[in-house]
Amino acid sequence: MNITERFINYTKFDTQSAEDSDSVPSTQKQLVFAEFLKKELEREGLDDVELDEQGYIYATLKANVKGDIPTIGFISHYDTSPDCSGADVKAQIVSNYDGSDILLSEGIISSPSKFPELLRHVGEDLIVTDGTTLLGADDKAGIAEIIQAMVYLQEHREIKHGKIRIAFNPDEEIGMGAHHFDVEKFGCQWAYTMDGGDLGELEFENFNAASAKITIKGVSVHPGYAKGKMINANALAAEFAKMLPEDETPETTEAYQGFYHLLGIQSNIEQAKLTYIIRDHDREHFEDRKRFIQRCVEQMNERYGEDTVTANIKDQYYNMKEKIEPENMHVIDVVLKAMQEVGVSPKVKPIRGGTDGAQLSFKGLPCPNIFAGGVNFHGPYEFVSIQTMQKAMQVIVKICELTAGYNQ
Repeated sequence: MNITERFINYTKFDTQSAEDSDSVPSTQKQLVFAEFLKKELEREGLDDVELDEQGYIYATLKANVKGDIPTIGFISHYDTSPDCSGADVKAQIVSNYDGSDILLSEGIISSPSKFPELLRHVGEDLIVTDGTTLLGADDKAGIAEIIQAMVYLQEHREIKHGKIRIAFNPDEEIGMGAHHFDVEKFGCQWAYTMDGGDLGELEFENFNAASAKITIKGVSVHPGYAKGKMINANALAAEFAKMLPEDETPETTEAYQGFYHLLGIQSNIEQAKLTYIIRDHDREHFEDRKRFIQRCVEQMNERYGEDTVTANIKDQYYNMKEKIEPENMHVIDVVLKAMQEVGVSPKVKPIRGGTDGAQLSFKGLPCPNIFAGGVNFHGPYEFVSIQTMQKAMQVIVKICELTAGYNQ
């Protein structure tokens, strides 16, 4: 089976995670795919294949050379984003893309005028959707690349490598992917998540992240007799939202700029709930943002009464750069060399988001993020280049080969 067939097979499984679930994994349909992956790993000759009750899959490719070689790992998540349907995905291949508009289905067009990233892949073979679902390259492309690399290493035993561990997990898209990851069982000195974007991307800086859930208590009274009595939670929700800086949202920021992002509002007269995420690369600025939210709450309560507005702010993950520099820069050096040796120009950039690798780095497993090839994640215009997936697979193989000589 080639990498294209493998990936398209994976897209046929609906593995969407759910933010409002308390189960692990957050959706049972993720376990259907996990069982499929477990059997595939066994068929492909991996050892120590294990699927635990929470949906975490672990497996081993045994070393084919003796010596004091670090055990390294490769990790991808198999859930897809709650932002867009992942059911009944109809992947299709655009061969030798010529740079023109792509007709996904009747009336739905993916155009380089709107998505200029397409033009970086002229002459390549693209896997796209039919415009009604996401594709799932985030992160089923990473899974396909890891498994294909393990198959390649078994077929090319002349390539020397140490013990390689791989793992696939649920619920990354809702920030829970690393919460139940067993770092001790994984047993690696370091690892890489194959969960990045386009060709050459390498990331070991990410946002510090928190969630903020704002609850507003209103008082409902007949509107004809409401003067001095009613507190309209709808209006207070709008007022609170306007207190946050308009130029510090995802729509207005880039690079290292942080933001507040209003995910949703549920409201009526008696109660309103606003859900935010808070993001910043700089730890001090991150803490300032959380304090600013709390000050806004206090100001609202001064105006409308104590406990009218409450905030539940929870940290989600932190910037992995703290755990990579300077002690673990060899982890970056290996992948930079691997990219260069397979003809990929590295593009080191900060992640404007998170990755399981960030949480794992704080659990003692240095874990930067490597490109998997997907572009326009979380929506119907998502696509992945077959050639980029093949390059990602080659990078994995080369990392394994280079690590075999790391301490020799």
